[in-house]
Amino acid sequence: MQAFRAAVEAHDIDAVEALLAEDVVFTSPVVFKPYRGKAITAAILRAVARVFEDFRYERVIGEAGGRDHALVFSARVGDREIGGCDFLHLDGSGRIDELTVMVRPLSGAQALQAAMAAQFERIAEEAREVQAGTAG
Repeated sequence: MQAFRAAVEAHDIDAVEALLAEDVVFTSPVVFKPYRGKAITAAILRAVARVFEDFRYERVIGEAGGRDHALVFSARVGDREIGGCDFLHLDGSGRIDELTVMVRPLSGAQALQAAMAAQFERIAEEAREVQAGTAG
């Protein structure tokens, strides 16, 4: 999905958010239970943008007009190199309704978990702000 890739690479999380379905399901590489909804997913993605350094997509797997895509990436969290993949599924209107992230190695996933845990309060606040803006 070229629009998602371009938005992420440009650090334009507002553009990423615009691509998300209202009922998107985000599955984290470091949390057991999936997150549901555009507000929390957007807040998590904002935190990831703050935590990841030297992020770059290396390749995209999937048909241009298809509904399933895999975007292979590399990044760094602190001194840990991370390899990973964003798996996207598009709904009938072309919005992302499923986003699953996987990372490796374990030490990188642990560094990511610790960095994201430090962002938890800010993530929760940003999600509340988005919901309040949507509800208003």
